Amino acid sequence: MTEVVLYDYWRSSAAYRVRIALNLKGVAYRTIPVDLVDGGQNDDRYLAVNPMGLVPTLEVDGLRLTQSLAIMDYLDARWEDPRFVSPDPALRSKTLARALVVAADIHPINNIGVLNALRADFGASEDQVRMWIHRWMHRGFTALESDAPQTGLFGEETPDLADICLVPQMYNARRWEVELVDYPRLLRIDAKLRNIPAFAAAAPEAVRHG
Repeated sequence: MTEVVLYDYWRSSAAYRVRIALNLKGVAYRTIPVDLVDGGQNDDRYLAVNPMGLVPTLEVDGLRLTQSLAIMDYLDARWEDPRFVSPDPALRSKTLARALVVAADIHPINNIGVLNALRADFGASEDQVRMWIHRWMHRGFTALESDAPQTGLFGEETPDLADICLVPQMYNARRWEVELVDYPRLLRIDAKLRNIPAFAAAAPEAVRHG
């Protein structure tokens, strides 16, 4: 029997993506919490697991996988149903581009390490940190809104990789009080996805550790 272990933080959007993906694939897993607020990611024991000191990390059959999109690519290859990315090259590229707006353009520059550096190294106030977060979320959401379908999901009838990335980022936006009224298509997609059991079970409020 395959044992799957997820090193997780309940409010990490990258870990949230992987929880959604595991649930959609029907893969049972065990969680090891890594508290990012208390600095658990910088503990030597965790750095031995993931030298970048980031979550998530996924262990499967002796493999140790890092980076949420790489993990989901593995899951898509290992458990093919449902597919997150089409085998058609053009559709695959489009889905990856949408997912990367979140995973490469919005999330990395708004993660806890960057925000702490803004405060500690550059003297940013909390208002300035919030302005920074809002700036990059609005930039990415504006691009995604212009590319979003008028009906259905990014994956049309079933969630794809872009849908999986969207929901945790919308959660982050609400957490940071980003005004979302200008993104009606994203709001519609997000609302529909959050009603899917695999998404609901992965939500931070459903999995909070401690």
